[in-house]
Amino acid sequence: MLDKQEKIFKALSDSNRIRIVKMLQKKSLCVCEIKAILKLATSTVSKHLSILREAGLVTDWKDGKWINYRINPEPDALTANALLYIQLQIEDDETIRKDRKSICCVDRIKLCCN
Repeated sequence: MLDKQEKIFKALSDSNRIRIVKMLQKKSLCVCEIKAILKLATSTVSKHLSILREAGLVTDWKDGKWINYRINPEPDALTANALLYIQLQIEDDETIRKDRKSICCVDRIKLCCN
């Protein structure tokens, strides 16, 4: 149990990973969409997603050439509580609001096919 808690706390100890969780609470996204919003390198975004996946906060699935990420639809109780906390407590942050607006504007076909 402590190992699971440590993974969740580690995953949520980085502001970019919290931003990713907040984005995925609104919409499933691929790496190139997350990369465009965060303005980070693909390898950095992939590492963040790997940590979130390892903690059980997000899952992925392949859709054609894209790998989509979403909030874990079947989290255990501990993970569900962490996700609920993030969902309820970090709504009014200016960066989160900007990210939410950016989600509507990203176009994976333009981003990933160039």
